Amino acid sequence: MLTRKLRRPIVGLAACMLVGSAFVASPAAAAPSAGDASFAPSALASKLDAKFGSQTAGSYVDASGKVVVNVTDAATARSVTASGATARFVANSGAALAAADNALKASLKTPGTAFAVDPISNQVVVSVDSTVTGAKLAAVQATVAKLGDKARIESIPGTLSVEISGGDAIYAGGSRCSLGFNVRSGSTYYFLTAGHCTNIASTWTNGSTTLGTRAGTSFPGNDYGIVRYTNTSITKSGAVGSQDITSAGTPAVGATVYRRGSTTGTHSGRVTALNSTVNYAQGSVSGLIRTTVCAEPGDSGGPLYSGSTALGLTSGGSGNCRSGGVTYFQPVVEPLSVYGVSVF
Repeated sequence: MLTRKLRRPIVGLAACMLVGSAFVASPAAAAPSAGDASFAPSALASKLDAKFGSQTAGSYVDASGKVVVNVTDAATARSVTASGATARFVANSGAALAAADNALKASLKTPGTAFAVDPISNQVVVSVDSTVTGAKLAAVQATVAKLGDKARIESIPGTLSVEISGGDAIYAGGSRCSLGFNVRSGSTYYFLTAGHCTNIASTWTNGSTTLGTRAGTSFPGNDYGIVRYTNTSITKSGAVGSQDITSAGTPAVGATVYRRGSTTGTHSGRVTALNSTVNYAQGSVSGLIRTTVCAEPGDSGGPLYSGSTALGLTSGGSGNCRSGGVTYFQPVVEPLSVYGVSVF
């Protein structure tokens, strides 16, 4: 979220850059740490999603912490059980839901809408914000109706918009964002934040001192960017606040996650969908993590994490931290791979 003109969609939590701190960083690969027990269910869910692909209809972590995998046939159910998860029979197959999701990507571009496969309801859930009314809402309803029981519509509070801010505030072009994660490639240091932030300007500061220069940006389509530190006098911490970050991964639906931002501090919630598509006024972004974590303008670009595992960068959403809302995050594993950097 931009603290000046942008309304509310992309929020960030810049948390990993603690200016003047004295943390000692150690290298870490972009893979979950075996010692991070809180991330174990998400790691298993990701492993099974990759293993079974469209043979299953998604997975999630239930209230007891067990990994549940949706299936439509007995043979796959037996394989899922043998892999250490709970098999759940559902009506819509993974292939059917993927086809519905692809149909929406091709036909639904209305600003103020978002959609993703919800493995718990076994449907594609299409979210509409308060700006989608009248003829626009009727058109969205008609599009969703064509998908039958494979999709449904829900209303979300407020307006989907991008935001700039974070755990530690960063500034450029008169706007504020949040630093997401400090990263490095060899002895060269960078930080990641939201792409709608790095699109604004090249040079970034902490409000009083120049930090570095933009080295890459991707928005819309994706929502990530990277800034190379040019100021060698600043100590770069690999932590988010007091939480050390040692690895990166993808959360499971149902997992508890945390985010940190310069406007609202630290808040927690649950993952409600992966691979979400959001139609912002500035363009569509796909592949996002949908959560119940709240955020507000100035939180954009900040970190989403679970224990010592980095998960995402605050992109946007609706609502606020007083009445609640929905917030979307750019998965962090993608920019780590694209830019060839790692958390530490």
